[in-house]
Amino acid sequence: MSRSRLHTSSRPHAVASRERRRFLSAAAGILAAGTGLAARPAFAQTSASSAERSLSVYNLHTGETLRTVYWAQGVYLPESLAEVDHLLRDFRNNETKAIAPSLLDLLHAIAERLGAAQPIQLVSGYRSPSTNAMLHARSSGVAKHSLHMDGMAADIRAPGHDLTQLHRVALSLQSGGVGLYPRSDFVHVDIGRVRRWQGV
Repeated sequence: MSRSRLHTSSRPHAVASRERRRFLSAAAGILAAGTGLAARPAFAQTSASSAERSLSVYNLHTGETLRTVYWAQGVYLPESLAEVDHLLRDFRNNETKAIAPSLLDLLHAIAERLGAAQPIQLVSGYRSPSTNAMLHARSSGVAKHSLHMDGMAADIRAPGHDLTQLHRVALSLQSGGVGLYPRSDFVHVDIGRVRRWQGV
């Protein structure tokens, strides 16, 4: 059973159907088996002994805050994964995608390392192909084949911690790509190959 709380400044227009939840749960399970559990980056070892893994995330665009235990007793919790999928949706068109559980583990590890007392702030989670194409056309800083489209990336801030500190912690985890965007005031993290860069 998941233990989560979703707070929102305005109720979502539609609640996910049972069929959608089943689909998301199945997709999340496949990702967990294929990507979330196969790789064992440094951050995975940090939480390996934990009885539970939780997330506390605030979506800057929708005003929603989700606090949830998404992993317990050695397994990912499908209902919580579906709630995370909804929170990290493409806010421009409300499209959702199963978010890779390894990305949740990364966000959990970042919050743990920082000792974050406030929810991680989400600048960008999942992006639909149409949204990514629009952003790519506007800015050379947006990759044409962004991992945001695969549910494998997030742009984040950590209240109470400056961007440099957040960037340093993300790099130390050696989990994938880390991009620093000082002018835009966020750090990009993903679970692709290990690499680093600086944007604007």
